[in-house]
Amino acid sequence: MTPIGPVRTVIAMRPQKPAITAAIAAIALLLSGCADFERTRTLQTDLDGLTSAGVVGAVTTVSAGSTTTVLTSGVGDRTTGAEIADDSRVRVGSITKTFTSAVIMQLVAEGKIDLDRAIESYLPGLIAGAGGDGTAITVRQLMQHRSGLPEFAGEPGADELVAATENRTITPAQAVAIAMAKPAQFPPGSRFLYTNTNYIVLGMLIEAVTRHSYTDELTTRILGPLGLEDTYLPGPGERAIRGPHPSGYQDVDGVVADVSMIEPSVPWSAGALVSTGRDLNRFWLALLDGKVVPRAQLDEMTKAQPAADEAGGMGYGLGVGSSDLPCGVRYVGHTGGIPGYYTLSGASTEGRAVTITLTQIPTRQTDSEALLSHALCP
Repeated sequence: MTPIGPVRTVIAMRPQKPAITAAIAAIALLLSGCADFERTRTLQTDLDGLTSAGVVGAVTTVSAGSTTTVLTSGVGDRTTGAEIADDSRVRVGSITKTFTSAVIMQLVAEGKIDLDRAIESYLPGLIAGAGGDGTAITVRQLMQHRSGLPEFAGEPGADELVAATENRTITPAQAVAIAMAKPAQFPPGSRFLYTNTNYIVLGMLIEAVTRHSYTDELTTRILGPLGLEDTYLPGPGERAIRGPHPSGYQDVDGVVADVSMIEPSVPWSAGALVSTGRDLNRFWLALLDGKVVPRAQLDEMTKAQPAADEAGGMGYGLGVGSSDLPCGVRYVGHTGGIPGYYTLSGASTEGRAVTITLTQIPTRQTDSEALLSHALCP
């Protein structure tokens, strides 16, 4: 297939008659349409491969310019066989961290938070116990997962599925207290280790600095201005997903069970967000275009530090991961795993965004790089 590049070069070298120019434009449009068709076919094959391997449902949303394409495979409900709706809401897990980071960076731009100031100065005594030294841990280290704070998630009392079954909620302070009962994982700043506790503390920091709830700040600073009408943070005790959504599934004692109902107060500012592919794509494109945080803070946010294998081979900045795809395209995004749902979402610096959600965490390794390349590469 003839590449578009040389055609553009010819146009630049020699003025064309209107009829010839129109013909070249038509050819370019045709080639672009062929590329989009091939991309769609490849992505559909990717999704069908995942569901054929046992994943209950999968949905991919790709956005570029004014065009958004939604592809689905499998079913949204194993019992009824219902399809997955194009505007389905899902739990996006740790992608919440990027939203939390964006609020923090807005506050940095406003002079209300200093990235290199100790968290102890904002939240006295919160993490000064045996599990970490608040006098040494900085806001930046929390955002980069380099604080050394212990993990609270999954500990007794901090399991979102168990809490929902027991009709129980927890507060952010209780979540941090669960973590602080354990020793520090490493000295602050000495290494990277992805830890949900970091972003619970950052949610508390937002509330301490603004004197407003995390939910209110998230809504007024990001969700409202960007028009993300299908994105929200469930309140404590709000265990069902609002609006159309596929059920999320997980192997429970050898049986694939519907685990859509969780207790959102457990993951909170580290992972409780509900959203759609369209909304997430809009967020990523706006973020990389400098419309969410000022450019100086965006540069800080996306400045990747070496991470680890657990980060999927990506570097990690302040609440975002990034990597160079084999085609040379730079990807910035995040993953989100929570009972019943696994989401991979982000955008390229060239202006294309993708969100891929599986309604069951796959039992075999998923080639995330291939999925991203098929969606984002030219």
